[in-house]
Amino acid sequence: MIAETVCSVAAVAGLGIAAVTAYRKRFLAAARIAAYALVPLGLVMTGVVEWAADTAFSPTAWAGFAVLGGAWALFATTRTVERRRGGTRKERRAAARSTQAEAVAPAASAPSLGQASRPASRPAAAPRATGGADDFSDIEAILKKHGI
Repeated sequence: MIAETVCSVAAVAGLGIAAVTAYRKRFLAAARIAAYALVPLGLVMTGVVEWAADTAFSPTAWAGFAVLGGAWALFATTRTVERRRGGTRKERRAAARSTQAEAVAPAASAPSLGQASRPASRPAAAPRATGGADDFSDIEAILKKHGI
């Protein structure tokens, strides 16, 4: 009985605030405040508040909420494990069969990653047989280029 009275008073107060807001020419905000103010009144009229008050003091209802929470936790856990593993057992077996079938291509005339798929590369330069003096000439050219 007290909950219904409190909700009704809150609704009336909210509608009063909405009226003051509308008087200040803020009609969109006033409509939003009125919508929020009518929610508790609607809950009282539908009987949700009475049901919630009866449920709050019922040990059976709390046990039911605990069972629902446990069911939700099991569902969430199994979904998480299933996502980490990559699906159900049947899906994993089907995926393994399809990858084994695709791995070997007996009718292929050329390898799938042959020369045609790669860009042409430059031929490797022949190693110089003159020794260490020629190796430093490249470094000297780079240093001269930068003015060092």
